[in-house]
Amino acid sequence: MDTVSSWDFTMANYDAVWAFLVQLGLLLLFLMLGNILRRKIPLFRNCLIPSALLGGGVLLVVDIICKQFGVILVDNRLMQVITYHCLAIGFAAMSLKTEKSAHKTSRAQVVEFGALQGGTYMLQAFVGLGITLILFLLTRHGEDIISYICGLILPLAYGQGPGNALSWDINFTNTPATQFAGNGSFGLSLASIGFVVASVFGVLYINIQKKRGNLYVRKSDPSSKTATDSNSGAEEIPDNESVDKFTMQVGFVSIAYAISFGFMFLLGKLSAFTNSIAWGFNFLWASLAAMLIRLVVKRLRKHKLMNREYINNYQMDRISGFSFDLMIVAGVAAIQINDIKRYLLPIIILSLVGTAITYVYIRLVAKECFKGFEHEFFLMSFGTLTGTASNGMILTKEIDPDLRTPTSSLYILSNFPAMVMIAPLLVLLTFAGGSFTNAIIACAIFFVLWSVYTVYLFRRKIFKKRYKNKSENVWKDE
Repeated sequence: MDTVSSWDFTMANYDAVWAFLVQLGLLLLFLMLGNILRRKIPLFRNCLIPSALLGGGVLLVVDIICKQFGVILVDNRLMQVITYHCLAIGFAAMSLKTEKSAHKTSRAQVVEFGALQGGTYMLQAFVGLGITLILFLLTRHGEDIISYICGLILPLAYGQGPGNALSWDINFTNTPATQFAGNGSFGLSLASIGFVVASVFGVLYINIQKKRGNLYVRKSDPSSKTATDSNSGAEEIPDNESVDKFTMQVGFVSIAYAISFGFMFLLGKLSAFTNSIAWGFNFLWASLAAMLIRLVVKRLRKHKLMNREYINNYQMDRISGFSFDLMIVAGVAAIQINDIKRYLLPIIILSLVGTAITYVYIRLVAKECFKGFEHEFFLMSFGTLTGTASNGMILTKEIDPDLRTPTSSLYILSNFPAMVMIAPLLVLLTFAGGSFTNAIIACAIFFVLWSVYTVYLFRRKIFKKRYKNKSENVWKDE
């Protein structure tokens, strides 16, 4: 009888058997260390710096020190792979959640929230791209040429986090016409800065507005319980089923990602153009596949072909939270210092200008369209559009712990209109990387789209349109 002797569980097969789990263990270990630092050091705690960001930063420093002694602690390529997949897994879990609004929301404000997100992306895109187009013209005859395209990573890093910033950084690196060599580290660096911006500036905003007497901090009511705190409902499968409830949630997410992989595979086979956009948007296809699954489940429930509620919002939140935490730690740890040395100037300029324009734009829109809860809305939007939705939610809960304002409900319901309004940016990414001229055209299109979204958001002020009811756009705490 033939015996299997091609491999064993020893260190001789470290790459095949142990490498992934060792790297995963490192991520979780330093994530826990980051949480300890956040709890024990008041500065980090008061600034609301995410534990995952602290853990990733410490792991990056430890890895740099280890390399000085010839020890490679972090597998950068594997960290990039984890970052890439965790983004899509997190989006799939978020998209599978049942859209249950805890508040009465205005349809106009749902669309306006989507338009704000689209407008902020376009603003970051045309300003970021404009900056690096100018820097490219100033440096193109020198030795250290600054790529014209790297500014387009700003909305991806600030708006969508490390996963998409990494993906398109690598795509642009692999496109000769861009003359870019970020190797993933440029996008990851910008995304990491975005997390710091979301946390630090969010806390500064809260403290400044409180001192001015403009901000009302609501007290938490222990008897209140939001929908996301519930782990089970009357029609959901019980925890003592033969298949664990959490396993079912992971199964739904896995099916969504498997469907998205099949779609990406088919797109990749169609043409060179579709191949270029297929794999960079894994998070988008995963979200769409999850929405399709959610729709099918809803139909089955409606026609009584499925009697139980299998998708649990609380556990989907846990899956997305775990994925995004892992993505942040891995994304920061994957930064290669040597790759960003030549890009320090654009990173600094993009970070500063990107923060300023995002702050001003969201602040103006919040005051115009979301009266009565403009501060909660600002914190949610600013945190999300410089860091992640987790940053936005943490900042919002600092002044509205029980989520009594419609902010969180509006965010959930605005996902689809936001996706539609952000779509032009995603479609133009490959086009902009084709040549310097293409980048100029794309920059102009981003400006036009930003203008259109902004006119819509300020339409009442611009066209002197009055509300049918004076309190139509003013939310009041009941």
